[in-house]
Amino acid sequence: MTSETDGFPRIARPIASEHDEAFEIVGGDPRIGLVLIADHASNRVPEDLADLGLPETEFRRHIAYDIGVEGVTRSLARRLGAPAVISRFSRLVIDPNRGADDPTLVMRLSDGAVVPGNARIDEAGRRARIERFWRPYDRAIGRVIDAAFAAGRPPVLFSLHSFTPIWRGRPRPWHCGVLWDADPRLPEILLGHLRAEADLVVGDNEPYDGALAGDTMWRHGTRRGLAHGILEIRQDLIAEAAGIEAWAARIAPILTEAAGRAELAETRLHGSRTGPVPAEPV
Repeated sequence: MTSETDGFPRIARPIASEHDEAFEIVGGDPRIGLVLIADHASNRVPEDLADLGLPETEFRRHIAYDIGVEGVTRSLARRLGAPAVISRFSRLVIDPNRGADDPTLVMRLSDGAVVPGNARIDEAGRRARIERFWRPYDRAIGRVIDAAFAAGRPPVLFSLHSFTPIWRGRPRPWHCGVLWDADPRLPEILLGHLRAEADLVVGDNEPYDGALAGDTMWRHGTRRGLAHGILEIRQDLIAEAAGIEAWAARIAPILTEAAGRAELAETRLHGSRTGPVPAEPV
């Protein structure tokens, strides 16, 4: 397989599947121009961390992972033939969707639950988790993106998350929400298609704001000028297999359209609403 960008021929090698303690790469075709990312896919805690001192019931909750996200991501990868990077550790171990210097990187308290294994973690313990989990996952995303560049196609980055139907006693009205910072290219496509479905209530930077310095999209999308966006889906809609497949079927053609648009294949530095963006990795 060969591809050409700017007149230079390149060999487009398929991205191989790979398993690690911190991540899984689902292999795919880099020429598709799309990388799927699931930051909070897993509720796994390695045995040596002894469940962080929490009962098993806490790992069924949203504090441990984004319910349904792994299934939707795998279904999308299968439908589209696109590569995906999936985390293999609970966000309670360390949050891969935060910057390495973020004070919420290792949570001592999460939605009312004290995390004993994190309560007294010191700087050395924090650094150890960064090197064991956070950094290998981050580098895996970078390698998959680099493989797409090597194939001659700067990829669109699509990150999938899920949110609780009720927060602090209040029902959330949205079925899903598109989160973004300053680059509107992918978010506009997602919002346009999803809002065209009369039965969906779609948030624009709801239930969260997509501008977060140091998060995965900031590190790999904003900083590199790649088109990117986050889709949050309400957890009860993707808690079972039927909902997972229904949402994957809904999203797949939207991503196919996005990956096929020339303007989304261009690197454009839009900056960030959070402030200056360093040119080099942080």
